[in-house]
Amino acid sequence: MISREEALNLLRRYLRDEKMVKHCIAVEAIMRSLAKRLGEDEELWGLTGLLHDIDYDYVNRDMGRHGLEALNILKGLLPDDALQAIAGHNEHNGFAVTGDRAKRLLHGLRASDHASGLIIATALVMPNKKISEIRLETLMRKFRSKDFARGVDRNRIMEIEQLGLKLEEFLSLALESLKNISAELGL
Repeated sequence: MISREEALNLLRRYLRDEKMVKHCIAVEAIMRSLAKRLGEDEELWGLTGLLHDIDYDYVNRDMGRHGLEALNILKGLLPDDALQAIAGHNEHNGFAVTGDRAKRLLHGLRASDHASGLIIATALVMPNKKISEIRLETLMRKFRSKDFARGVDRNRIMEIEQLGLKLEEFLSLALESLKNISAELGL
């Protein structure tokens, strides 16, 4: 399996937009915390989060291909379960995930992907635009507000229940994960 340093270098080679790189780092942080909470492989889950959007610029943001090109880029660098979760996290490409381990990773990835978006969007409307200003109650309110961060799919976040976690517990874990790396995210 690829090391984190190698993965980050590879990600930076494929993603031109620094905001996308930071998004991937945010998803990685949530996935690592989630894996720890669930007793899963933290390194594997973290790398899956870090590399989930590696092909986003490569396919020119074509949602019909996003995730599928990642299979070619990452072949031999990650286990099959991780590759399946990465390819399957985008439902617009028609990729079907098989196997319980891959499906667990997929649910975690989808929830973490959209939770990171919700947290970042919430930080950007705080007075000082800092993640440290966000309280769980604020995040829960933003989650329930359909007019806020419309690109965040609440159903994707709710997939966390497939892993046995309640929404509030997951958002608390995700928020703490991003608070821990807020300096790296510039928020």
